[in-house]
Amino acid sequence: MIQIKTGTETLIGNSYFFGYGSLVNRASHAFASAIPAQLTGWRRVWRHTNLRPVAYLTVVPEPEAEIDGLIAPVPEADWPALDLREAAYVRATATHQVRHTLPHTPNIAVYTIPDGYHGAPTQAHPILLSYLDVVVQGYFHEFGVAGVQRFFDTTLGWDAPVLDDRAKPLYPRHQNLSTFERTQTDDHLDRLGVSLIDHSD
Repeated sequence: MIQIKTGTETLIGNSYFFGYGSLVNRASHAFASAIPAQLTGWRRVWRHTNLRPVAYLTVVPEPEAEIDGLIAPVPEADWPALDLREAAYVRATATHQVRHTLPHTPNIAVYTIPDGYHGAPTQAHPILLSYLDVVVQGYFHEFGVAGVQRFFDTTLGWDAPVLDDRAKPLYPRHQNLSTFERTQTDDHLDRLGVSLIDHSD
């Protein structure tokens, strides 16, 4: 059973979060002591909500699924600050669904958009290439080329359009990428037959 935590609640004890999207890219945040981990029972998927104009990643329950990511301690259990960053999501407990190398068992939360509050990406709500680049760069740095492929293979929703805003990034935490990192993204999008929308603004 999924136990949803609201922004006003605090997990008791050592508080960690599991990041599976842009939070895997250490350059996009200041959370120290993050380590690689795997989350079971959840599937990563592209969705959009009325709270954001573009599509973002979320996770949905799927018993047989497993995805890579990072876990990191929340400084002083300051969940409101993290909740603000993840404003389109709610927290769900995932303590016993995360494999990690920590010597203790911290309380771990994962951010998810509840069922009924998200829809499939559309031409009006596309995936931002600048956001995807940040995610892929993070997976490459943490899990290598194989990890990037696992990211694409374990994520649903690649029938969504991708807005090519790489020249003029719309994502506020966009990063500089090497030619090889850009190629990682481009090759997998081509492999999956993802359609790109020109960003002409």
